[in-house]
Amino acid sequence: MRPALLPVLLIVGAVGLVAEGVPSLAAGPGEAPPQTTAAATSAPAGDPAATDPLLPTPPLIVLDPGHGGSNTGAPGAVPGVYEKQITLALARLLWEALDQRGYRVLLTRDRDQYLTLRQRVRLANRVGADLFISLHTNATPQHTRRGYETFVLPPAAVDIDSRALRLEDGAPRPGVERETALLLDDLERGLAVSGAADLAGAIQSHMRQVRDPEHDRGVRQGAMDVLYGATMPAVLVEVGFIDHPDEGRQLTDPAVQAQIAQALARAVSDVLPLETVTTAAPEVESSASAE
Repeated sequence: MRPALLPVLLIVGAVGLVAEGVPSLAAGPGEAPPQTTAAATSAPAGDPAATDPLLPTPPLIVLDPGHGGSNTGAPGAVPGVYEKQITLALARLLWEALDQRGYRVLLTRDRDQYLTLRQRVRLANRVGADLFISLHTNATPQHTRRGYETFVLPPAAVDIDSRALRLEDGAPRPGVERETALLLDDLERGLAVSGAADLAGAIQSHMRQVRDPEHDRGVRQGAMDVLYGATMPAVLVEVGFIDHPDEGRQLTDPAVQAQIAQALARAVSDVLPLETVTTAAPEVESSASAE
């Protein structure tokens, strides 16, 4: 999931430069969690909707770079590179690609920072995201597998576990009676299942155009903890096997990372065109993201 001697050092350094201006939902160590409102979310430069409240609000995409901080994720084929580095580099490139297309984009983390799985999806729910994409790399003990795949929650996971998780978060919708709000969330999650499947299919289709089609591992259903409780279409993308001798090194190549980011951006454009009218993200209190 990570390493490549000199190339990796260059990637990490370059990513550090891109970090300036990348909007994140998470607070740093010792910082108060951000007060995230519709106005605080990153709107593309020159976006008329940012100044005219009567215009449709561009869709909001939350990107989740997997792992971070003490949770390094899988070690890569290149010594010293870990999954958490690759996912953050990809998230920043994807943020750029989506921002240039006119989307609003937020990252769950914009630095080497630990977040729990629950915090990640909770943050996406609280800002009213239209899509949630969690970025990861794969690995196996044998270091022989390669390829890319996208996971969605199975219907049973949506029906059984998501309601229990939402109950932990307090009042789900300000000004709405609790049980009614939970029913509305259940409806949203049900609708999000088909949206997640569409997004996953689009991701695999566009990944085939930039990666080896023979290594397409398809769309899969899995009980991925980071997707539980999402009230929007949510997917987990495994962009490749970081521990494979060849693919692991490729994933540290800035050109390959850029290709993957562009493929993911095209997938988002397919399933959520900018003509889509969305409602403004709800205001959330500054303590919302505390775990």
